[in-house]
Amino acid sequence: MPTLGLVHNSPMLAAVFNEIAARVMPDVRILHFVDESTIKNTIAAGHLQKATMRQVIRLVGSTFDAGCDVAMVTCSSIGRAVEMAAELYDQPVLRVDRAMAEQAVASATRIGVVATLSTTLDPTADLVRRVAAEQGKAIELTPHLCEGAFEAVMAGDGATHDRIVGEALTGAMANVDAIVLAQASMARVVAALPEGAVKAPVLSSPELGMLRAAEVLKGLGQ
Repeated sequence: MPTLGLVHNSPMLAAVFNEIAARVMPDVRILHFVDESTIKNTIAAGHLQKATMRQVIRLVGSTFDAGCDVAMVTCSSIGRAVEMAAELYDQPVLRVDRAMAEQAVASATRIGVVATLSTTLDPTADLVRRVAAEQGKAIELTPHLCEGAFEAVMAGDGATHDRIVGEALTGAMANVDAIVLAQASMARVVAALPEGAVKAPVLSSPELGMLRAAEVLKGLGQ
C-alpha cells in the first residue's frame, strides 16, 4: 500500500488531514509526524532559523525511514526548509501550499494573501511571487496581516480572531481576484461569513495539497 508521511507542527492537524485523505486517497496509508518546536521556535525568533531548517530536514528523513513513499510538510512558515529537504532526498518532498500558489497564479492576476502571523505571511507571499515568475506571469500581490488575530486565538478568544480575519476578507481583500489563506485555520471564518460576503474565490492549502500528493503517489505507482 502506498504511504504518505505528513509532517505537522500541531497534533490537531492530524484529524483535518485524515478527513481529506479519506475522501481523496482512501487507498493510501497515512502516517503523521508531529513536532511543535518547528513553529514555536520560528514564531519566537520571528524568522526561520537554521536549527529549525535542520530539524525539518530530519523530520522529512524520518518519514522515509518509516517507509513513506512521499513526504508532505503541512506548515507554510517553514517552506524554505521543505524545499531544502526536497533537494536532499530522492523521494518526493512536497510543500502543502505549493498547489494553492500555482492555482492562484493560474486563475488570477490580483492576488491577496491573508495571514495572522508574519512568519507565515512572508513565506506564502514569497512562494506566490516565485510561482508567478516561473510561469512568466505579472501579478499584483496584496499581503495582509490580521493584526491581533493570532494573539486572540492563543488567549482562547476565537470570536475576536474570527472577527479580525472576517474583516480582512471582506475589507482589505475587496479588490482582488483570488484570496490565498496562508493558514488553513482561517478557512472556518470563510465558511461562517454570509454568502457573497467574500467577493473573490478563496484558496486554502490542505485540500489542494492533498490532491497534489495523491497525483504524485499515483505517478509513482505507474
